[in-house]
Amino acid sequence: MLTEQDTRLLGTPQPSQEHQDGLAVTVLIPAHNEEATIEPAIASLWEQERRPDQIVVVADNCSDRTVELALGAGAQVLETIDNTDKKAGGLNQALDLLLPGSGERNNFMIMDADTALVPEFLSTAMSRLATDPDLGAVGGLFFGEPGGGLVGALQRNEYTRYQRDLALNERKVMVLSGTASVFRAQALRAVATARGDVLPGQHGKVYDTLAMTEDNELTVALKTLGYQMVSPAECRNVTEVMTDWKSLWRQRERWQRGAIENLRVYGWTPTTRKYWGQQLGIAYGVLSLQLFFLLLIMTMLSVSSFAFYPFWIGVSLVFV
Repeated sequence: MLTEQDTRLLGTPQPSQEHQDGLAVTVLIPAHNEEATIEPAIASLWEQERRPDQIVVVADNCSDRTVELALGAGAQVLETIDNTDKKAGGLNQALDLLLPGSGERNNFMIMDADTALVPEFLSTAMSRLATDPDLGAVGGLFFGEPGGGLVGALQRNEYTRYQRDLALNERKVMVLSGTASVFRAQALRAVATARGDVLPGQHGKVYDTLAMTEDNELTVALKTLGYQMVSPAECRNVTEVMTDWKSLWRQRERWQRGAIENLRVYGWTPTTRKYWGQQLGIAYGVLSLQLFFLLLIMTMLSVSSFAFYPFWIGVSLVFV
């Protein structure tokens, strides 16, 4: 467990614990005005079968009760100083302080403030890290929270399909989700050391603050350095879903732009080939949908009467 030598850490650290896996884990929760969700997120950590050794809420420019509620829930709080780089910048400030003092048995979990974990998440993740020295990280499988109508249902459907892919091969990890993932401290140190040389970004920083999707970029960085990763079926968490089309569009536009920018920076490498293929598949899907609508419009303008076939309507709904 990390010590309290850092005077910027508010709150009382938990007593040192001995775990059967022989490892320690510090949870970092980046938070900007998260008073509505921070308490349930912290509660889900204290309710873990294998409790974390330290929980640190990285409060970034908060103007609400996030700090007060986090301290009341038993976490420590680290308030950022003059951070203009959002989530990545806040996490870099926290890791600048905590990572140098961590040993070989230390690990870091990065978890969103609007996420809640199933009780077996950490016990599974730490067991995997304890028994497989080739692993640099353990990712989580995310489920969508209830609500959101059709928009929410489509997102939950999408997340379920991704989980089914990983159920067939849990090492087929495309991204270590920012909702909840556990990293070896030594893997994060290796990334920080390689920045500015083998990897893009500022030397000595874990996160590239120029990356729009920091979790995707960190995944590619770890894979570039040769680290293995898994997302076990037991490492589940529930996260928010967008509840309207406009919010969903903004989210997906950000994810897409971020992924393309990451690939443009890394270029064509053995690590990024699969990611380039994924982007080509997405582009093909978008083009195919546009051509489908064009064909539909041309057909409607070309015929004098219409007939509806339930079978093809059903097929269309499946593709939705």
